[in-house]
Amino acid sequence: MTERKPPGVDFESFVDRQIRQATARGDFAELPGFGKPMASIDAPYDELWWIRDKMHREGFAALPPALALRKEAEDARGAAAAARTEREARALLTAVNAKIRAALRMPPPGPPLNLEEFDVEAELRARREHRAP
Repeated sequence: MTERKPPGVDFESFVDRQIRQATARGDFAELPGFGKPMASIDAPYDELWWIRDKMHREGFAALPPALALRKEAEDARGAAAAARTEREARALLTAVNAKIRAALRMPPPGPPLNLEEFDVEAELRARREHRAP
């Protein structure tokens, strides 16, 4: 527990002395992230940064499940197009197809899903044609 500021002592010098003593004891040497740049140092100020951070840590999504799956499917199509190998692209599309299939069997709450499974072979064919010289 910190000690109370004695009467008659300037507040600034009291705090400075405590910081100096803690530094001498090495209390600041092993803090998490010590010596690393702050992740959000260049980001614009956001009043709700702590809410967004908490939601991210807890795994909450701001989108309803149906819209989140649509976004995931769109991202998977882009990732498959940019994948290094055809095997990697096929794995990405197959994984998202499994999620779409499950959502079609039991629709998530929220807006309509409006998604169909990817035709993996057609997507891979388009990927090959796009990469051909």
